[in-house]
Amino acid sequence: MLDLGIAGRRAIVCGSSRGLGRAAAEALARAGVTVVINGIDAERVARVAGEIARATNGHTIPVAGDVTTPAGQDALFTAMPEPDILITNAGGPPHKDFRSLDRAAILAGVANNMVTPIELIQRAVDGMVARRFGRIVNITSVSVKMPIPGLDLSSGARAGLTGFLAGALRSVAHANVTINNLLPGYIDTDRYRGGVTATAKLQGTTEDAIRERQVGGIPAGRVGQPTEFGATCAFLCSVPAAYITGQNILVDGGLYNAAF
Repeated sequence: MLDLGIAGRRAIVCGSSRGLGRAAAEALARAGVTVVINGIDAERVARVAGEIARATNGHTIPVAGDVTTPAGQDALFTAMPEPDILITNAGGPPHKDFRSLDRAAILAGVANNMVTPIELIQRAVDGMVARRFGRIVNITSVSVKMPIPGLDLSSGARAGLTGFLAGALRSVAHANVTINNLLPGYIDTDRYRGGVTATAKLQGTTEDAIRERQVGGIPAGRVGQPTEFGATCAFLCSVPAAYITGQNILVDGGLYNAAF
């Protein structure tokens, strides 16, 4: 088994009480990392933190709070002032036709999926530079590279984050601090299943028809599993991944059809 070399490190994993965030947190805990488990629902956060600790024989710290708010961010960094690893992750805007988005909705989408990760990175990165170790992974979406109907706002905000960090990440690479983006395709999570329901309603068809169409476009012939995504995230946080930075890594079963 590959030794990730991060046992004893400390990680903040945003939005880790469910879905892709939970998968990332569990993979890191399994590698020996102390992990802050975060979400809005305090009861769920506490329960999931316990479940991950028991499943991995690891150490977790439950921190309830909305990471898109200053108070939520303060709670994270109060619980773990000097993280070695930061996974940014916030639920994207709901599926919606772009014509129905008003200014308030657009600004909220940009704040949640672009501004919030930048604020979190600003808080964490200088300490990482000083300690000469840091791993930052932003969970974005395959929709950064290819359009998905109804996710235009999410795509735009996450693409903005990618562009913003493209220069910033190169200013800290000398200090063994890497910043990468993980772009999930269709992964079997609550959000994916909710998206299927919303798309079916938007297009006036059945959920089974939407799933069949989506899977038909995936060369792997299936949706991904959260554990597969989590393992990829943990590797990017590892010592062996130290020479990987500034990358947009697809976890999509070949869905994005391109050579580069």
